[in-house]
Amino acid sequence: MNDRPLSNADYQVLASFRHALRVFARFSENAARSAGVTPAQHQLMLAIKGWPEGSPTIAALADRLQLKHNSTVELIQRAAAAGLVEGETNAEDRREHLTKLTERGDGILASLSLEHRDELRRFRAEMNDVLLELD
Repeated sequence: MNDRPLSNADYQVLASFRHALRVFARFSENAARSAGVTPAQHQLMLAIKGWPEGSPTIAALADRLQLKHNSTVELIQRAAAAGLVEGETNAEDRREHLTKLTERGDGILASLSLEHRDELRRFRAEMNDVLLELD
C-alpha cells in the first residue's frame, strides 16, 4: 500500500471515476424503467441469465446481488408477479428453490442488454482515460 498523500490530481481522478460510475448507473436505471421493469428486477434477470450453469438458488442470487436472503425472496416474488421469472424446486435437492427467466423476462433482458453493451463501450473508453491517470 502506498503511504503517499493524495494529490489534487488524485482526487480529481477519483471524482471522475465516481462520476462515470454514477452516469452509467443512471443510464441503467432509466433504461430499465423505460423497459417497464425496476432497476432491481433488471439486475435480478441479468444475474439469472448470467449464471454459469443451470438456474441459481436464492442464496446464490442474494450473494450475486449483494442482498439479504429475505430481500432476495421478496424481489423474486415481485418479479414473478410481473411475469419476469419463475421458480422451481431443485429435483436433486428439494430444499433448494431455483429461479429462471420466463420468455417475457428473457426478451426484456435481451433488449436491455443490447442497450447496455453499447453504453459499456462508451463507458470503457471513458474509464480507460480516467484509469490511466491513476499511474
